Order: sequence, then structure tokens, then C-alpha cells
Amino acid sequence: MVAFAELLADLQTETRVVEDMLTGLSPATWDAPTPAPGWAIRDQVSHLAYFDEAATRAAVDPDRFRAVEAKQVSRNPAFADEVAQRHRGLPPAELLTWFRDARRRLVDTASGLDPKLRVPWYGPEMSLASSIIARLMETWAHGQDIADTLGVERAPTARLRHVAHLGVRTFGFVFGLHGKPVPADPVRVELTGPDGATWTWGPPRARDTVSGPALDFCLVVTQRRHVADTVLKISGPVAAEWMSVAQAFAGPPGPGRAPGEFARKEKTVR
Repeated sequence: MVAFAELLADLQTETRVVEDMLTGLSPATWDAPTPAPGWAIRDQVSHLAYFDEAATRAAVDPDRFRAVEAKQVSRNPAFADEVAQRHRGLPPAELLTWFRDARRRLVDTASGLDPKLRVPWYGPEMSLASSIIARLMETWAHGQDIADTLGVERAPTARLRHVAHLGVRTFGFVFGLHGKPVPADPVRVELTGPDGATWTWGPPRARDTVSGPALDFCLVVTQRRHVADTVLKISGPVAAEWMSVAQAFAGPPGPGRAPGEFARKEKTVR
């Protein structure tokens, strides 16, 4: 288990990756459409800033969060789109400052709390440590949308393990999200990290398996790539069904990406 201080440091590093992509962009580029339908780069940034602030409130005032904010998504599946629409008038510089300030407050607040503290969210309740992992996952996933828009390929890092772990942990959640019973048969996940290390979850002798590059798995569970556009090897009906609907983030079922959408993308390495 990663130490909480190390987890917070990983979140800050992932934050800087996004900041580096945003710094110096022209105002017109902030309005460039991303692969998320109807969302520009600016909407990806306001989404991160808004839900960073929400995560901070959930940690410091959980009762109010449960009473007010957690109900918004259940009442309105399009709540995330409303957040984006609400902040489209902000100039790029203000958006970037908002994101930086909201992220800094979240990290500062979390660093003074017990990582085992239970906090509410728009999906299941979780530990504060898991909440930070979720913010890292969101940062990486929305950063992927920004990278895809800019034609940039980010080098995969060991921080993907946090994203992959959350993707595995949400196995039961995603079946419930689609109104289906959680399968009794487990799935073995075997991923190859960027440094060649093997990351595993699930019983070794499970009949259903998912294996391949950690990057591809993370792209699928964050719904940034259709599984058909990856080299993941999937064996067994449970694994196949899971990978068709996998979702590491809270909220209503996401539409994901269409097969072939990223089959041939030429990018520059940054």
C-alpha cells in the first residue's frame, strides 16, 4: 500500500502534467472541442476544479455534502454538463488559477486528515485515501482528453497503478450501475506496467482474465478508449461484459468512445 504522503505527491505530479499542457495555450485553443461530446478543453479544466472543491467539502463537512451535493447527480444525470456550461464564461487564465487553487486546497486539507477517514461522494462512500486516488484518476483521464485534443502523447508512468487499482475496485459498482447483479465469478487482471513490472489483481486461477498493457486497461476503465482500440486480451464472459461497461468514475453510465475513434492517431511525444 502506497503511503498517503506519496499518494498526495503523485496527485501533485499528475496535476503538473495537466498544467504543463495548458500553460501557453491560446484562448482559441481553450475552446477546442475534445473527444468528450460537447466539451472543450475549458470544460475539462472547470470539471476538475469544481469536483476538487467538492472533494474538499466532502472531507471537511460530510453531513452537508450528503444532504445537499451528493443528491445533485442522482436528481440530474446531466449535472456534470451543467457544471461545464455554468463556467464557460471564465477566461482561460481564471480557469487555470481556479484549478491550481482548488487542487492546492484539496492537497493541503487532505494532508492534515486521517487517510482512513470515511468521506461521501456521488457514488459509494470511500476512504479519504481512495478519494485522493479518484482525484488522480480524474486528473489523468481528463488530461487524456486534453492530450488527445492537442495531439500530445503523454509518457505512461507508474502512477497508472492508482488508476488501474480503482478500475478493478469498481468492478461491482459498475454492474450495479447498469442494474445487473454482480457476477459470482472473479476476474484475474494481469497488467504490464510502463517499467515492465507485472501488476495483478484477483485469484490466479480465475477462469475469466484481462491482461495487457496497464495503459490500455486504464484507458478502457476511464472510458477514454473503446476496448477494440486496445491490445488487451480478454477471456471469459464475465471479463468481456465487464470491459464493455467498465467505469472507474462515479455518476451515471458514461457513453465511452466509439470503436475505431482512436485506431489511427498520429501524435507527438511530449
